[in-house]
Amino acid sequence: MSDTCALCGAAGPLVATPVFPEDTTVALCASCGAGVAQGPSDTPHWQCLHDAIWSQTPAVQVLAWRLLKALPQAPWARDLLDIAYLEPEVLAWAESGPEAQDSNPPEHKDSNGAQLSAGDTVVLIKDLPVKGAGFTAKRGTSVRNISLVADNPEHIEGRVESQRIVILTKFVKKS
Repeated sequence: MSDTCALCGAAGPLVATPVFPEDTTVALCASCGAGVAQGPSDTPHWQCLHDAIWSQTPAVQVLAWRLLKALPQAPWARDLLDIAYLEPEVLAWAESGPEAQDSNPPEHKDSNGAQLSAGDTVVLIKDLPVKGAGFTAKRGTSVRNISLVADNPEHIEGRVESQRIVILTKFVKKS
């Protein structure tokens, strides 16, 4: 195992991370390991994928490809995927990972049946008491840059009055 993270090059404590379904591991730092396990967010840390996708190590290319695919809302990630070239067997390996089983993610729809996407802006159509926060989110409140709850198509997340809250899709309309 190397002394630096295979994706970002950071030194420090590294963890051997398996690259399924092959019996291969790569050494990753805590940040990259968390991104592989839980999915990355569009933060500057992931700019390291610009170099990692061109690695000579197939397992590193596979992880970089999977992480880029997990960032569909990031224009730079889509652009990088468009120009990246993986050998056919490496691409097949990348596509056969855990993401392949979830090829049909749940569709989030607003109260009118419009498709919601991460980053959309929605408007509340009803006053909603926010449990645990001690306020009511008023009808007509605009919620910008929403996040989709991956495992529940009836939930989205957004900020209202500086609080990150979960909102039922039946109480919003896309704006």
